[in-house]
Amino acid sequence: MARFTTAIVVVIFNTFVAHAQLAGTYAPETHPSLSWKKCTTSGNCGTITGSVTLDANWRWVHSKSSTKNCYTGSSWDSAQCPDGKTCAANCALDGAAYADDYGITSSGSAISLKFKSTSGSGQGMLGSRVFLMANDTRYQLFNLLNQEISFDVDVSRVPCGFSGSFSLLGMDADGGMAKFPNNKAGAKYGTGYCNSKCSRNLKFINGEVGQFHTVSY
Repeated sequence: MARFTTAIVVVIFNTFVAHAQLAGTYAPETHPSLSWKKCTTSGNCGTITGSVTLDANWRWVHSKSSTKNCYTGSSWDSAQCPDGKTCAANCALDGAAYADDYGITSSGSAISLKFKSTSGSGQGMLGSRVFLMANDTRYQLFNLLNQEISFDVDVSRVPCGFSGSFSLLGMDADGGMAKFPNNKAGAKYGTGYCNSKCSRNLKFINGEVGQFHTVSY
């Protein structure tokens, strides 16, 4: 069973777009564990020990050589980010304090995600989209041809105006590291998110900062 509160859990199953960012070293990245079961025949199920990682879009982005923010509020630091590629080379993602800052906790096969969290630095509203991991550096891929997937979602505490959902998206297992050599963060730090809405609020798209990236239709 999985429990979700004002957030999104995404299962990965193909390849499409990838992002690029550097990996920081100021905060450790420890993925919350999450187990699930794979059944080959009725009643013949084995437990898979996996984990989840926080989407790169919600992480702290700072100078690769200091704790100076690259992104504050809703804008990029112009000195470090005069253009998309320079920004990707100058800025790094860092590890996440899952429970304290993002309200993400897990136990066995259940995960609880909150939009608001309260920590020593006060109350934050950061978002908590996470991806299922096969190991520490690769997303879990699913081939659903002639197969099925089932899950439970508790949205009883999701208030009006918020989205709590479970989604299937097409992403690279490594978060785009192979496609974009300047991506040193990869799936471990939640890079590579993509959806059919072509969201305009993504910090990084295809190795460039989102606000500098031109989308063609």
